[in-house]
Amino acid sequence: MDHDKRIDKSITFVPVNIAILTVSDSRKADDDRSGDLLVGRVQEDGHNLAGRAIVTDDFDAITKQLASWVEDKAVDVIVATGGTGLTGRDGTPEAFRAIFEKEIEGFGELFRYISFAKIGTSTVQSRAVAGVAGGTYLFSLPGSPSACRDGWDEILRYQLDIRHRPCNFVEIMPRLAESPTQRRGG
Repeated sequence: MDHDKRIDKSITFVPVNIAILTVSDSRKADDDRSGDLLVGRVQEDGHNLAGRAIVTDDFDAITKQLASWVEDKAVDVIVATGGTGLTGRDGTPEAFRAIFEKEIEGFGELFRYISFAKIGTSTVQSRAVAGVAGGTYLFSLPGSPSACRDGWDEILRYQLDIRHRPCNFVEIMPRLAESPTQRRGG
């Protein structure tokens, strides 16, 4: 599918504020290739880098950073890389789910579909997840640069572009923090 054909150029692009989180027990700022790739993509596509951090693969460290950014009204989106595997230290999906108010199940499903075309059945080991908390989108990608490239280039680039048709995440951002009472009209 040619995703670029779904961009309506008559609509004005709206940059969003995106924070990048790397979850790793070994990465540092000077060798964080996946974080660097995501920062580059965010900026190349015209969005604002709202923050960047590296935390260890520790539930409390991850949830603390996520909660801080969710509370920060200058952050619209959090994209994380790392900690999505199956080993004992891989706890990013669990930390994300502890923060989510709603999960976006289709994100992980679509990520694995895209990944399957490249790495075959090995994609079942990916636990990419996404959700919403406090009016903020949260996306968790695997730690490899190729997984980050696939997640950004094939999904996030388009869903974080208000010009994408027939719909996108940006156009509903103002309504993310509605309470259930407001949604029911009461």
